[in-house]
Amino acid sequence: MQGFFGSIGPCLVLLGSLALAQHPATIDELTRQRYGGGLLSIERVLERNSSFTRYLVRYPSDGLQMYGFMNVPNREGRFPVVVVIHGYVNPAAYRTLTYTTRYADALAQAGFITLHPNLRGHGLSQGSPEQSPWRIQYAQEILDLVAIIRAQAGSGPLVKARPSIGLMGHSMGGGIAQRVAVVDPTIRALLLYGTMHGNDLKNAQQICNVFTNGLRGCQEARNPPPNLAQVSPINYYGRLRARVQVHHGTQDPQTPYAWAREICAALQKNRVEHECFSYPGAGHTFRGQDYSRLIQRAVAFFRSALN
Repeated sequence: MQGFFGSIGPCLVLLGSLALAQHPATIDELTRQRYGGGLLSIERVLERNSSFTRYLVRYPSDGLQMYGFMNVPNREGRFPVVVVIHGYVNPAAYRTLTYTTRYADALAQAGFITLHPNLRGHGLSQGSPEQSPWRIQYAQEILDLVAIIRAQAGSGPLVKARPSIGLMGHSMGGGIAQRVAVVDPTIRALLLYGTMHGNDLKNAQQICNVFTNGLRGCQEARNPPPNLAQVSPINYYGRLRARVQVHHGTQDPQTPYAWAREICAALQKNRVEHECFSYPGAGHTFRGQDYSRLIQRAVAFFRSALN
């Protein structure tokens, strides 16, 4: 099952300072870092169809080789880019073409280049699955990828890409996307679907109390409130330069619907341009008409925000 809790491995107690041994933690620390360096390269063709070509790609991040797939429309022209970020999947069972492939494919059919990275320790990507609190290193991988896309757009494997970049994140991927978007002001569109909260205390409490029965997330939740405030994207929504679209099922058993309402209220308070859609009776992953509405709205949103 694709789930919400993506904190794998030991959690750390961070007393007094949020500084990690080798990685920044707070939003301000992440903002001061430089990202990118290196190139995205094509390993091989995975599929050709009438709409797009799917490539296995890799790029460097944190001294590791990260992999994923890229869908490129077959028709002539240059296209905006949407980075699709997957939610939690057991790393041992993860495959490059995971459950979020259908979202990347639908957007590619609509005329977007879609890049779907495999987070560290997933599929072919090197490294151990995320072990730092609040999934910080996952966000850094996406920040590196976004910087590489921006620098390489119009050349090499990204010759058809325009440096107009949006993010789509589901569940854990939505939490990662929020962190990336408040750090990188070049992100122009942010789509959150069944997302984690922007408040990392609520995320940690859910992981600890609901999903893992006290095995994970508890130490993160015990950090002092001022420290938690410095890592939570919701407190930095005022920095967003992206338009935001939120999609959430009212019967989501993993990321409560109330979270989406709170995220939308915070976006409103910070005067961020946004749309929020509820899906009555829908769960964590949409099917049928709910899925069709999600894709229709996502395509219209990215066309408006990225073109």
